[in-house]
Amino acid sequence: ELMKPHIRNTGHLLHRALAEGKNLLFEAAQGSLLDVDHGTYPYVTSSNCVSGAAAAGAGVAPQLLDFVLGITKAYTTRVGSGPFPTELDDEVGKRIADRGKEFGATTGRPRRCGWFDAAALRRSVQINGVSGLCVTKLDVLDGMESLQIGVGYRVDGERFDILPVGAEMLAQCEPIYEELPGWSESTVGVKDYEALPVAARRYLDVMQSV
Repeated sequence: ELMKPHIRNTGHLLHRALAEGKNLLFEAAQGSLLDVDHGTYPYVTSSNCVSGAAAAGAGVAPQLLDFVLGITKAYTTRVGSGPFPTELDDEVGKRIADRGKEFGATTGRPRRCGWFDAAALRRSVQINGVSGLCVTKLDVLDGMESLQIGVGYRVDGERFDILPVGAEMLAQCEPIYEELPGWSESTVGVKDYEALPVAARRYLDVMQSV
């Protein structure tokens, strides 16, 4: 009885809003690689959390999703178990975790941290049809002398440029890195791309070249 007044025909409401010229914003709850079908199974959640699931879950047609914004940190994190090729189990990883306050929002568990994995992003871009990319927490990397970006993996001498499906093969992946210079300037509060340090712009360029 408490919930009954809030129950509506969601699909009908959304289509009516669209007919009135309103914009709809759908927000994913979890990272793409936790998707039950396309993630690092079995270390996944119990549902679909890729962009296409917004259409099925909300009751709107897929072609109405006209812009998909991908959101990624400037480094990689993971909560809980599962293979993590670029993980930093050292002081660098601890520094990133401390500066980024990397603790699970619900459980409070510390997140595992590592270098940015462009091959993982490449897979996320493919399965979501990403239209644009938002990079967060760049300032966590301020003051680091050098940075690494994982650009692919090597398995038994063979190179892969994209994250493989499932955890079993991912666990065999040895990361291939591209080293980049860090920057000493602060990027906190910088809103203009051109105002970023040259090295920070180079880092973003390599990230987004996937």
